[in-house]
Amino acid sequence: MTERAHLPLAVTMGDPAGCGPAITVGAWQALRQDTANAFYVLGWPGLYTGAPVELIEKPQDASAVFSRALPVLALENARAVAPGKPDSETASGIVRSIEIATADARRGAAGAVVTNPIHKALLYGQGFRFPGHTEFIAELCSPEGGAAPEPVMMLTGGGLRVALATIHIPYTAVPAALADGRLLTIARTTDTALKRHFGLARPRLAFTGLNPHAGEDGTIGREELEIINPAAARLRAEGIDISDARPGDTVFAEALGGRFDAVIAMTHDQGLIPVKTLDMWGGVNTTLGLPIIRTSPDHGTAYDAAAAGTAKPDSLIAAIHSAREQAANRARSAT
Repeated sequence: MTERAHLPLAVTMGDPAGCGPAITVGAWQALRQDTANAFYVLGWPGLYTGAPVELIEKPQDASAVFSRALPVLALENARAVAPGKPDSETASGIVRSIEIATADARRGAAGAVVTNPIHKALLYGQGFRFPGHTEFIAELCSPEGGAAPEPVMMLTGGGLRVALATIHIPYTAVPAALADGRLLTIARTTDTALKRHFGLARPRLAFTGLNPHAGEDGTIGREELEIINPAAARLRAEGIDISDARPGDTVFAEALGGRFDAVIAMTHDQGLIPVKTLDMWGGVNTTLGLPIIRTSPDHGTAYDAAAAGTAKPDSLIAAIHSAREQAANRARSAT
């Protein structure tokens, strides 16, 4: 196993007015006796009042510090932030944290990136031009002079792994989006990641249908017959084990029962509803298809919980465990 599997993880600040600071402290408190899960946070030291903080100068210092204090690689231009009260002036710090964490992972100083939640609308007002975390990190991972990788969002939680064919687009735009060939890319990326990062020798994948009952042979819509099933047939010809479109109201139960290792859902809510229903606070968002490992809690900034002091660290802890496991599997697959 390579040394990269044992590197500390880079945790981003997230929105400092959200739950990020509290759940980072909670994660450190839960994991501090296990240096195998050592991480450092790129943020403003004053945010982490619930833990002893020790400033570090470089990522490799984090492991030695982790058992006694939360390692913080301090960002410049710190601001005083009240929990639950977002401040547009924090946008540059939020973005800078993501940039440095990604750079650390790309240059081999961090084993993976674990991102705390951000509020995209706050960033948009300050010129942020990406739909979200996923696309921004993909851009940061672009090779010199090359195109950004095509990222795939996969949610895990409650015993499910669910990749998304479309994310933040209106339902009316979904059929045209599915017809652009993305199903082939998403399935190939998911299959490769499950082998390389999740240790599955031959993943079994399922496509959901877009229409009720997977279209019922074209009587409730033809996207299954004209887009989804032909893509599945082509993928099977390449050696990928994937089903034709399965009804969205039963395929997740089939996956829980062991028939499939992952489901590729056609829309954002179709995929997130079962994961969040089964495990609202413990779900993990993983970005597939990047040259680095990136995970994140599967929830938002939770401003209300941040203000009330009730934010739970479960999902961040799960994201840290997942990032560490993926780093180990990736190291093994490289040997």
